[in-house]
Amino acid sequence: MDKHRHGELIESGPEKMSDTPVFRGTQVPIKNLFDYLEGGDDLEIFLDDFPTVTRKQAIGVLELLRVELLTEYGVAA
Repeated sequence: MDKHRHGELIESGPEKMSDTPVFRGTQVPIKNLFDYLEGGDDLEIFLDDFPTVTRKQAIGVLELLRVELLTEYGVAA
């Protein structure tokens, strides 16, 4: 995973939700995005419910994970 890009989008630490990875500059756990998507909600609903997270942040996290997954399995990202 691109560590520089990762740091632009995600942060964690004892002062941030007990080390839970959150969207940078927010208290919103990254896991919430996946919970919404797994539950059948679309990105718009997530963004409406968590207005401190920008569309760019949410798409960026999804893109980071897509690239990491495809790289791990040797598929062109």
